[in-house]
Amino acid sequence: MTSTDFIIREIEPRDNAQLATVVREVIVEMGAPTTGTAYEDKATDNMFEAYQEPRTKYFVLIHQDKVVGGGGIAPLQDSDGTICELQKMYFKPIARGKGLGSEMITRCLAFAKEVGFKTCYLETMPYMKAARKLYAKNGFTNISGPLGNTGHYSCDVWMTKSL
Repeated sequence: MTSTDFIIREIEPRDNAQLATVVREVIVEMGAPTTGTAYEDKATDNMFEAYQEPRTKYFVLIHQDKVVGGGGIAPLQDSDGTICELQKMYFKPIARGKGLGSEMITRCLAFAKEVGFKTCYLETMPYMKAARKLYAKNGFTNISGPLGNTGHYSCDVWMTKSL
C-alpha cells in the first residue's frame, strides 16, 4: 500500500461521524486523556460545521471510501489574529509512515498562508513521539508555554512555526 492509495480532500458533512470515531480511537490508542483533549470537544462530533467559519479549513484523509485521518487550520482562540492553530490532526495506523502527515501539514499551512496567518501553533503530548518528530521535520519548534485558549489543558507540548 502506498500514499497513492489515499486521497486528501476538504471535509464534507457525511464525514462527521467517521472522523469523530477516528479522533477518539486515536486518542485512546495513544493513551491520551479523554478530558482536556479533542476527545471531549463539542466540535469533534460536528467537524464539517465547525470548519465553516472564516479562515478555517479541515481536510480528511480517505482510504477505500473511509475516513482514516484528518487535520485542520483555524484561528487560535484569544490571539491577535495572526496566529492559527493546526488542529485535530489524527491518523489511523493504516495511514502512518507513508508521508501523508507531511502532506497534510503542507496542505494546511498553504491554506493558512493564503488567508494571511503569520504563525502556526500546535499542541501535543510528550509521549506522542512520532507526532512530535513529524512536526519538527516540518519546521515546528518547541516553545515554553501555551498560546491562546484551546481548552486542551492535558496537552503540555507547545510548538510554533513561522509562515
